[in-house]
Amino acid sequence: MKIALAQLNYRIGDFEKNIEKIIDFAQIARLSDADLVVFSELAVCGYPPFDLLKMNDFIRKCEQAVDTIAEKCFDIPILLGTPQKNSSGKGNPLFNTAVFLHQGKRKYFGKTTLSENIVLNEKHYFEPTTTIETLDFKGKKIAISIGEAVDLAIFSSKNPDLTIILSASCFDYTQAEKRAETIRNKALQLQCPLLFVNQVGAQTGFIFDGGSMAVSANGIIAQSLPFFEEKMDFVDIETLSDFKLKTDRHNHTSKVERIYHALILGIRDYFEKSGFRKAVLGLSGGIDSALVMTLTAKALGAQNVLGVLMPSRFSTDHSVNDAVALAKKLGCPHKTISIEPAFKIFQESLNPIFENRPFDITEENLQARIRAVLLMAISNKFGNMLLNTSNKSECAVGYGTLYGDTCGGLSVLGDLYKTEVFEMARWINRNEEIIPWNTINKPPSAELRPDQKDCDSLPDYNILDQILFQHIENEKSAEEISNLGFEITLVKRVLRMVASNEYKRYQAAPTLRVSPKAFGYERHFPIVMKLYN
Repeated sequence: MKIALAQLNYRIGDFEKNIEKIIDFAQIARLSDADLVVFSELAVCGYPPFDLLKMNDFIRKCEQAVDTIAEKCFDIPILLGTPQKNSSGKGNPLFNTAVFLHQGKRKYFGKTTLSENIVLNEKHYFEPTTTIETLDFKGKKIAISIGEAVDLAIFSSKNPDLTIILSASCFDYTQAEKRAETIRNKALQLQCPLLFVNQVGAQTGFIFDGGSMAVSANGIIAQSLPFFEEKMDFVDIETLSDFKLKTDRHNHTSKVERIYHALILGIRDYFEKSGFRKAVLGLSGGIDSALVMTLTAKALGAQNVLGVLMPSRFSTDHSVNDAVALAKKLGCPHKTISIEPAFKIFQESLNPIFENRPFDITEENLQARIRAVLLMAISNKFGNMLLNTSNKSECAVGYGTLYGDTCGGLSVLGDLYKTEVFEMARWINRNEEIIPWNTINKPPSAELRPDQKDCDSLPDYNILDQILFQHIENEKSAEEISNLGFEITLVKRVLRMVASNEYKRYQAAPTLRVSPKAFGYERHFPIVMKLYN
């Protein structure tokens, strides 16, 4: 039996295009003599639909989509994910299901173990299915699961010849290994071949990386689809059943390379699915804006990324030169607008109130907000989306001006620590200099006062990021972090900064999630709290 695994990129609620894509790939599979085509979880509507699932019209369109696909692909056996109404009157109004379509026949298979992960709290929308049925097809007994949480006891009792998992498994840089290990173990425990079909593409900040796979009964990944690409491939079940190779045929890449491809996919899909074509960002000559421009140029095309240099009296010549050199190297358009005239006018306007008080963080923030006003004006006038260039370290400790450098329609680096930003920049430059080495090697600075350096206000990023990682990702207290070898006074200072800047993160732009613990997704703290005083 030949089965097509369709790893596709859907747009949530775009039923017309989703239907067209599913039908097109089903027709291609038919021309390739596939016996069955498998699509991912909630493929009909796109995943995650959130509260759209509460709208009757949305569910009606899901039903109509299934009708259309069944009609247009009458002779092509299809298995795809869709919500189904729960007519029992008990529990939540929907089931998360896979539906088998062939020659007017329909059979639904519900999800038994609902997830409560960061992508979608399914218990808020769906009712779990309590009965498990298999699909008898082409002489095979096929067990069908939605999501990786297969109920092994129930599924094993059915003695399946094959198990198929329809999934929407979200990317983080640890997920590929964990997912592969889970799927391999399921195949071993069920003692049958297993097919795993994941969706690909970004949905706002969530990135789905694909990586669909076929696993033999002895737990070997015999076949895998690429990460971060829309792709369909074919699996011969008979060959898979006899698979003996001891080396997994799976994608193996470094952490930095995975994040690089995830961010490019995230940028590209966020723009395409939200209707934007061009981006604008403040190009300072620093490492963060340089990396954002490089990634965005790759995602959208260099001609669609405008870098705006906004020097002040504190900007150094080398920063301006580095910014121009990067724009020219990438082929991105760039403009220069001095903020000095606007800064002087604001100072003159505020002086009667400030009464000649000395220059402090107020004037530093004022410069950042002037830059934000200029960038948003360009965004409004030309329809370019403003990209936020803050990194996770800055977001964590509040090292950024609210309504200044926190502005933007998308945060590209908001889930990368500063040390990871440097690591990616060096990785990009591994074969040739793309980002000026001076940008990478010089001490980071906001350049908002004379001779300013980040290290004037923050611990060295190599130390800071280790403390932040232990606190944010590993959820360790100040005392636990100190026991790892960090000075307790420094640790408490950092944790106070994290706690006191929660209000800024509540107002942050949507962030492309690439780690297991991203701000705005897994981590939720109150703004008003007493902690680490």
